[in-house]
Amino acid sequence: MLTLKLITEERERVIKGLEKKRFPNAAEAIDQVMAVDKKRRESQQALDANLSEQKKAAAQIGQLMKAGDKAAAEQAKQQVAQLKEKSKDLENEMAQAQQELTTLLCQIPNIPYDEVPEGASAEDNKVVKSNLKECDGTDTVGNWNANPVVETAKLPHWELAKKYNLIDFDLGVKISGAGFPVYVGLGARLQRALINFFLDEARKSGYTEIMPPTVVNQASGYGTGQLPDKEGQMYHCEVDDLYLIPTAEVPVTNIYRDVILDESELPIKNCAYTQCFRREAGSYGKDVRGLNRLHEFSKIEIVRIDKPEHSKESHKEMLEHVEGLLKKLELPYRILLLCGGDQSFTSSICYDFEVYSEAQKRWLEVSSVSNFDTYQANRLKCRYRNKETKKTELCHTLNGSALALPRIVAAILENNQTEDGIKVPSVLVPYMGVEVIK
Repeated sequence: MLTLKLITEERERVIKGLEKKRFPNAAEAIDQVMAVDKKRRESQQALDANLSEQKKAAAQIGQLMKAGDKAAAEQAKQQVAQLKEKSKDLENEMAQAQQELTTLLCQIPNIPYDEVPEGASAEDNKVVKSNLKECDGTDTVGNWNANPVVETAKLPHWELAKKYNLIDFDLGVKISGAGFPVYVGLGARLQRALINFFLDEARKSGYTEIMPPTVVNQASGYGTGQLPDKEGQMYHCEVDDLYLIPTAEVPVTNIYRDVILDESELPIKNCAYTQCFRREAGSYGKDVRGLNRLHEFSKIEIVRIDKPEHSKESHKEMLEHVEGLLKKLELPYRILLLCGGDQSFTSSICYDFEVYSEAQKRWLEVSSVSNFDTYQANRLKCRYRNKETKKTELCHTLNGSALALPRIVAAILENNQTEDGIKVPSVLVPYMGVEVIK
C-alpha cells in the first residue's frame, strides 16, 4: 500500500497517479486518508499527554503517604484511576483510527510511474517491441497491424490436441470440471519439457529455485495485494481459512514478509514452478476455449527483491530474460507497455508479453513483468538496512511469468503444425526426445 509519507508529502502527485489509473474520486480518497491519520495522531498525542500526567500523579502517591497526608494520597489514587480509564478510552480511539486508516489505504491502488502512458483500456496499451517489425513505442494495440501469417496454422490447438491425443478436455470435466485439462502422453511430456527448460534458463540467469506451498494464509494474500482486492478470484479452503495460490508470486514474495535484509543481499533473485489456481469468475465465450483460460495451470515465476535505486535495472533484466525465452522458442511475440487504466491494482509499471495464435487470429498474453515499487513491501514490512545510514528502508518488489504454460503450448501447437505433425522447437528437443509430435 502507499506510504503515509508519500501521501502527505506528495499529495498532488499521488492524486494525479491515481487518476491515471482511473481510480474514482482520487482526491476525496486521499483527503479521507489524511483526515483519519490526523485523528489517529491527535489521539496518540492526547494519550501520550495523559500517560505523562498519570505517571506524575502515581509518583505523588508515595510522597504523600510518606508525608502522612493520607487524604491527599487517596485523592491522588482516585486521580490515577480516572487517568487510567481515560488512557483506555484513548487507546481504543487510536486503535479504531488505525484500523480505519489501514482499511482505507488497502482500498487505494499503487500509483503508476511517469512513463506509464495514459489510457483507459487494453486498446490503449503501447506496443514497444516485436520480432515482427520495428517499433517506436507510439503504436497502440488498437492500431497494430503487423500480425504474422503462418500458412500451415489452420487448426486451433484444441483440435490439434484431440488429433494427436495430447490433451483431454472432456476427461478433465469428468474428473474436476471445465478449466481443468488432463495432459496425456506427448502432451504431458511437452508440459514437463517447458517447465524444465524455463527453470534451467532461470538458473542460468542467476535465479535460485524455490519450491513453495500452493496454499497460503490470509497474511500472505494481504502482503502481496491479492487480499482484500481479489478474494473472489481465488479458491478459498474455508475450513482451514487457506487460499490456493493464483501465482507463485504470493508464497515466494512472502518469504520476505516481516524481514529486514542486509543491503549486501540485494538484489534477491528467486524462481519457482507451481500449479496456479484461479476461479476466473465471469469468464465465458471464445476467450476460454481450450487452453486460453484455465482454472488450474502450470507457471514458472521469477521474483526479485531489490533496492529502490536498482529496481528499474532489475526490471529491465527481467524483461530481457522473458524475451529471450520467446526468442528461443521461435514464437512471434510483441511486448506491450500497459497504460494506466489497464494496470493491475498493485503495479507501478507493467509490461505484457503476447504470442500470436494464427489459427485463432489473436494475440495471447503469456507473461506480465511488473515493478511494484514499495507498494507490496509496505504491506509486507519487507525492508533492508542501509549500510551507510544503518537505517531500515522499504525494498522494491518485482515479479514476472517466465513463463505461463497454457498459451505457450497453444501457440507452439498452432504455429508449428505441419502436414507431418507438430514441429517441436529445437530448444525443447533435448527435453522432449522427439523432433515432431505425431
